[in-house]
Amino acid sequence: MTAVRRAVPVLLAALALLSAAGAGQAQAAGYRYWSFWERSGDHWTYATQGPSLARPDDGAVEGFRFSVSADSADASEPRGTADFGTICAHTPAKAGTKRVALVLDFGVEADAPSGETPPARRTACARVAPSASAAQALAAVAKPLRYDTNALLCAISGYPRKGCGEQVSTDGSAGSAGPAATEKPAASSGGPSLGLPIGAGVVVLLAGAAVWQSRRRRG
Repeated sequence: MTAVRRAVPVLLAALALLSAAGAGQAQAAGYRYWSFWERSGDHWTYATQGPSLARPDDGAVEGFRFSVSADSADASEPRGTADFGTICAHTPAKAGTKRVALVLDFGVEADAPSGETPPARRTACARVAPSASAAQALAAVAKPLRYDTNALLCAISGYPRKGCGEQVSTDGSAGSAGPAATEKPAASSGGPSLGLPIGAGVVVLLAGAAVWQSRRRRG
């Protein structure tokens, strides 16, 4: 029992760390970033690859939305009309090129970085080479673009002026940078959530070690 009593402070400390980790996760609202969408029929689908890899066909409709979200399941899709015929009505077809309709939704003020106001949503029709990526189509109509060193899309048409995929708490303040190794936060990301199961495992191991030590001493 002496070993058990000695283990109690360690167990309590581990539980305190778990509680603090849980509180930190509860305060996190998500990441502030540009999400990338593809139009399929009459609805948007969160893109499964980044704009630098996607190769839209002629007549495709692509969307970009700036918002705060935790992952793809929580992301806000582009708003408003997204019809290729309407967006590219004044951009005639041309041999040796393709046309890609783009919807650029700069989001709402609640998601904007401190001191910045989101520009009005707009659409554009990019006429690019047949092999062009969605990122190249975007660059043709929405410069300046800003990327970080890991190819994360940070700004479209100069918005926002600074920041790139930073984590945002429930009070709207920005924290550390998000998962910049990808072009968007992954769905059901396991990063922050690993703390609780790992911590719980530590508690179980400590408790088991204390009981084993107690039985060993009695034996």
